[in-house]
Amino acid sequence: MKKNKQNKRQSSRHPAVRFRNARPQKNLKRASKDTPTRFAENAIIRAMAQGGPYTAQELFVQTGMRDKDEFYTTLRWLKEQGRMTTDEEKKLHRVPSPDECEAVIVSLSRGFAFARPENGGEDVFIHGSRLNGAMLGDRVLLCDLHDEERGPSGAVAQVLENGPCRVTGTIVREEGFGALSLLPDSAIRFAVPINPRDLRGAREGDKVLANLITDYRGELQRAEVISVFGSGQSARVCADAVIAQHEIPHVFPEDVLQEGEAAGRRTITDEDRRGRLDLRKKTIFTIDGPDAKDLDDAISVSKTRRGYTLGVHIADVSHYVREHTALDAEAMRRGTSVYFADRVIPMLPEAISNGVCSLNAGTDKLAFSAFIDLDEHGNIVDYTFRKTILRSKVRGVYGEVNRIFDGTADAELRRKYAPVRRALSTARELFYILKEGAVRRGTMELDSAESYFVLDEKGVCVDIRPRQRGEAEEMIEQFMVTANQAAAMLAERENLPFVYRIHGNPAPERVETLCELLDSIGVSCTEIKKPNPTTADFAAVRERVRGTNYDEIVSTQLLRTMDKARYSTEPLGHFGLALSDYCHFTSPIRRYPDTSIHRILTAWCEKKPVSQIQQLYREFSQESAQLSSKNEVRAMTAERDAEDCYMAEYAVQHLGEEHDGIVSGVTQRGVFVRLPNNLEGFVPVASFQKARYEFDGALSQYDAVTGSRLTIGSPLRICIASSQVATGKIDFMPVES
Repeated sequence: MKKNKQNKRQSSRHPAVRFRNARPQKNLKRASKDTPTRFAENAIIRAMAQGGPYTAQELFVQTGMRDKDEFYTTLRWLKEQGRMTTDEEKKLHRVPSPDECEAVIVSLSRGFAFARPENGGEDVFIHGSRLNGAMLGDRVLLCDLHDEERGPSGAVAQVLENGPCRVTGTIVREEGFGALSLLPDSAIRFAVPINPRDLRGAREGDKVLANLITDYRGELQRAEVISVFGSGQSARVCADAVIAQHEIPHVFPEDVLQEGEAAGRRTITDEDRRGRLDLRKKTIFTIDGPDAKDLDDAISVSKTRRGYTLGVHIADVSHYVREHTALDAEAMRRGTSVYFADRVIPMLPEAISNGVCSLNAGTDKLAFSAFIDLDEHGNIVDYTFRKTILRSKVRGVYGEVNRIFDGTADAELRRKYAPVRRALSTARELFYILKEGAVRRGTMELDSAESYFVLDEKGVCVDIRPRQRGEAEEMIEQFMVTANQAAAMLAERENLPFVYRIHGNPAPERVETLCELLDSIGVSCTEIKKPNPTTADFAAVRERVRGTNYDEIVSTQLLRTMDKARYSTEPLGHFGLALSDYCHFTSPIRRYPDTSIHRILTAWCEKKPVSQIQQLYREFSQESAQLSSKNEVRAMTAERDAEDCYMAEYAVQHLGEEHDGIVSGVTQRGVFVRLPNNLEGFVPVASFQKARYEFDGALSQYDAVTGSRLTIGSPLRICIASSQVATGKIDFMPVES
């Protein structure tokens, strides 16, 4: 009896949320033989959404159903409802409704959820009673779409694809209840109960990985802890949970390690040298950060009668990471290296990334080189791609090269760079020409708020510093952009199957929001108010605020206005760089798209017919573009989540301190404030004692009595009030004079 009461009490605290479209149980009977079941309907619609058209027999196989009577009863019912039709070849087609769309459940709260349409647009509100078994991460078919005052609303018609049933989270004790619960890290906005026997030793405040358990109706009931990471007050532990939450592969399978070790032990043979251009006597050198071990790019620069020849020499990763190997499959699965404050999760094993493919000074290395001829204005006039063998003359470091450039280098540093002194001088000269060219075509220089985390010997974040870029960093970036542009130009000219890096025009509604911000802070933005503004128009607005109090905030808002860059097999251009041709060629150690196009360009260098290259790599390039885009988003989201935890860990050590910041975001509940070191926290409007702010529905909190206004860019002095490492949530309080 007590158990039943407990279950009832838990149900009232944690509303019934349908989690899975499970197979019907024995006690779930159809009303009659002629009545379709929800299970059969879901199975048929899910199968049709993932393929087809099918014959009835083919569709029955695709659904995985066993009861033919149930299948055909439901199929007839769907036809009667006008949701399925049959063509002349007796193939079945699903008839989409005008008010339907496919979406992903991105947030789940008590009694409601939000779904994000796959074709873009605003998130759709779904009441809990209309979720139809959908759970966070599920791909769903939405119906009954309509606009309400608060935004789009709808219902889940079918669950097309289930999301993961494992989540990470923090063990919490909810106020008013003695039992421990799981507060998921994902966008499930309520705590899930856990039976004490399912805690696996986890204590309040611990980060854990857990299974979500449902009942026979697919309703979420409780969680079971699978593993315990450790205290949620440690950012390092939280980073472990982030890796698990986003399902980032971080342990190399044994066969992958063996292939990597075998490749790392290989010496350069006569067969490897055959057909390669020997550059070992040329002045080639690398420039990287002081801690970098995967030196995958080197440069050479010389003057010509027409201008300059830029050589960008990239480690020949595709020579060692061959098709149809475990090494290649794992690289594609990872898609990119992932960077946290205390570790790197590499795309390739260390024997490849830090060993055989690292262009270490004084060592013979295999490379893939781009030779780009530029005129005196920095315009590309010709380009050649060759497989090469080289020997880097100097292992350059950004900070050291910057001291060479600004004249503060000591005698020892000048001796180190003596072998490449002339090349460095020419490289700097070319850099400024390229930079001027980028400004002429309208490239935006957006300063993202990147942070550098300083950790102590225990891995605790003790300082946060904004990342700084000097001349050397900008120079290498310009050279890599030039090589990427040349590779894309070659692929388009030769009609090769390819993986391009594309960046679309910003959506008009985002531009409108940006203009509202700029108008509110008194910054002219007439250029971007016109139809189809160009990259140069946005760049003009950016330059207008450079060096002002609004510099960083406007740069951040411009970034949010822009479309998300991604990979595509179509050369659609790059809006942010104002380039019609662009790809990623220069980092095959840490990005799979680069490895992919190295493989394709290798076939071209080997003079394979284009028709053969198309046959070999058309499907491969499509798969690479699709997976690489998806994996890049996964990596960026994980990196951002981990950064929030390190920010919060730092803030815990500075509770009660006062700082001057700038409003970086405005919501109905309050404002976000960013400090000079990029630490950002939330200030609730209710915390102001001398003002009664109200949200204007756009970009500001306004007090009609005092005339005080808080908007993006407004200065605000705050006190660090609280910080939760487990969630990365930091709260500030206003300091009112």
